[in-house]
Amino acid sequence: MTDTKGKITVLGLGAGDLDQLPYGLYRTLTGTGHLYLRTREHPVVSQLAQEISYTAFDEIYERHDSFDDVYAEITDTLLAKALQERAIVYAVPGHPLVAERTVQLLLQEGPKRGVEIEIGGGQSFIDPLFARLRIDPIEGFALLDGTAFKADQVHPGMHTIIAQVYDARVASEVKLTLMEVLPDEHPVTVATAVGVTGQERITTAPLYELDHQDHFGNLTLVYVPPAQEERVRYRQFSYLKEIVAILRSPEGCPWDREQTHQSIRKNLIEETYEVLETIDDEDPDAMCEELGDLLMQIMLHSQMAAEDGYFTVDDVVAGLSEKLIRRHPHVFGEKSAEDAGEALANWQEIKAQEKAAKGIDPERQSKLAGIPRDLPALMYAYKLQKKAAHVGFDWENIEDVYKKIDEEYQELREAAEDERAGELGDLLFAVVNLARFLKIDPEEALALTNRKFTKRFAYIEQKLQEAGRSFDETNLEEMDQWWEEAKRHG
Repeated sequence: MTDTKGKITVLGLGAGDLDQLPYGLYRTLTGTGHLYLRTREHPVVSQLAQEISYTAFDEIYERHDSFDDVYAEITDTLLAKALQERAIVYAVPGHPLVAERTVQLLLQEGPKRGVEIEIGGGQSFIDPLFARLRIDPIEGFALLDGTAFKADQVHPGMHTIIAQVYDARVASEVKLTLMEVLPDEHPVTVATAVGVTGQERITTAPLYELDHQDHFGNLTLVYVPPAQEERVRYRQFSYLKEIVAILRSPEGCPWDREQTHQSIRKNLIEETYEVLETIDDEDPDAMCEELGDLLMQIMLHSQMAAEDGYFTVDDVVAGLSEKLIRRHPHVFGEKSAEDAGEALANWQEIKAQEKAAKGIDPERQSKLAGIPRDLPALMYAYKLQKKAAHVGFDWENIEDVYKKIDEEYQELREAAEDERAGELGDLLFAVVNLARFLKIDPEEALALTNRKFTKRFAYIEQKLQEAGRSFDETNLEEMDQWWEEAKRHG
């Protein structure tokens, strides 16, 4: 344990003026030879200006672009002074342990440098704010730092108080962050110097006008009331979990209650293909909707597993987060990756380590292992060939592949009826090999041809409709002519 070489006593100046300051704190402040203040912009400081000697750190704010740098310099300065002077008193607005980053840094760094940190009293801004706005904290509230504010900290159903909104710049950042969660018109209250006679200012405005207020300062905070609109709840993952749980409950939907992992297994595949269709169509609105349908399948499977006591959707999210961080040491760890190849090598190395940790011996495992059984056959064949090629089981050049295709084609032509399915499979497998040599994904290539066929066939249907005729009233020769027209039209 580090020997104590200095001491910092941290006092709170309270949330209001001198009338609200406890007498004991007043005596300590006025009885101290010299005070250190995070800021001089506080009613108590101005009222005691003739009774105290102090050094304020306001100029440090002007030297830095980030609050983290400001707080770090204040902390370093205070610790250095404590070691020089043995004992100092540091005063902050409100209560030392409420929304005071410098105090947290002192508590963290002080013991490491041999400086004892003692916390004195002080009234925080929370009590007068609750009284002024008539908020009952039992309903739940969050107190957040405006200088380090993130959207995932916002819980729309709770009272939210955002402190440290020093100026319009911070207010603008707070506004933009809140807009990620709440409607632009959601009411917000900007409160400055709550409870200070002659200085208190409280205004309520729509969220989009938050940074247009004209009374930001060291004693300013923003209050965000709970959101009641359904459209806000719709954006919350917790609400989605609640909806799915209700659907599966005895009071929920009879169809949803009856489903099992097996009964909705095919839905997962169908929804995946519907997402792929929106990607091919370059339709972002449809993609958003279809991704929601795919997520619904994940939510249902997770809810079923939770009901059986196996895992929850939170476990799914946690497992994914952990895996992404573990498999990207070049992003979240010490390793580096200069290009995609190195990143993939890192990924493969970590996957091998994970298998070893599970007791899977790669040397005893088939080189073809790890391909999902239910992939479409074309995609499955492609992955089989890639794995085999990785260990050297492959054609030496593309001419050999063309010869193999000719060979399989001839065998199909000569095959007996009961052998044709197998021979056709061999031919398709050889064509997949050609696609791999040409560095073309066979699934995507065939999908491209399917879309081309659909478009050209639709042209034939259009021509028939324009002529007021049906397929029974045309022939192959005429349809071929329209097909060639469609090809020329692209």
